[in-house]
Amino acid sequence: MKKLAIVTAVVVLASLSIPATAETLLTKEKTSVLVQTEYTEVTVDAVPAAVKTALQTAYPNAKLEKAYVNEKKEYKLEISVKDQKATVYSDVNGNWLKI
Repeated sequence: MKKLAIVTAVVVLASLSIPATAETLLTKEKTSVLVQTEYTEVTVDAVPAAVKTALQTAYPNAKLEKAYVNEKKEYKLEISVKDQKATVYSDVNGNWLKI
């Protein structure tokens, strides 16, 4: 009887965590779509010196291919290092953002 009670409790608790996980995933998906539509392309010369310095410090061999900026002065930078490409995000002061 104790085993049945324990198994029942585990099943109930496990079923409660599934909707919470699904809701979190949906929220993240909505956020990433919203972020991508806010950026406007700018010239590489328009990127602030602090952002360029942070880029050279973090990725010494990186080449800045394209730059974008949003209303909050956050920069989306498309970079390449040899044959690999990546996108990184920075604020106007050169602090890296996680998006």
